[in-house]
Amino acid sequence: MSGADPQTDPKTQALMDEGDRLARHLAQTLDAGLHDQPRLIFLGRSLALNLVRAFLPTVEHVTGRAGTPLHAVLDLDERGRVVVETVTAHGERLGTLPVDDLLRDLLFVRGGLNPVVRTHLQDAVGGDEHHATRALVACLKSRPVLDAMGRQIRVWMKEEKLR
Repeated sequence: MSGADPQTDPKTQALMDEGDRLARHLAQTLDAGLHDQPRLIFLGRSLALNLVRAFLPTVEHVTGRAGTPLHAVLDLDERGRVVVETVTAHGERLGTLPVDDLLRDLLFVRGGLNPVVRTHLQDAVGGDEHHATRALVACLKSRPVLDAMGRQIRVWMKEEKLR
């Protein structure tokens, strides 16, 4: 369980909480022992923070270049969980995607970690911090993660065109 830092804004704290949930899932999925828990928390939080913070400007860049500009923002739902909202150029809310669903779509396939993602994350569990950071960056830049981002953006663009 994560302790709330009084200086952390609520959206960042909610992202870290999603990262903690992801870390618990990684603990059950990856070959890791109890001594690896701090590393798994680091990985879960890093994935949540970095993937979501990279996703927002990517939505805006890709949709703008495609002629269907959408603005993507983080918000909190009624349960205090973080969501990505897309807003059209006219200010209409197009869609809301819970971050836990986004992370699932970016990292998992058919209920399990994407094999490429799993390899990078398993690599990040072992070794020193520098090695873990390189493996994490490789995971974030991996083709399956980038392809999944593209799929989600295309879904939103189709929804905007249907309006």
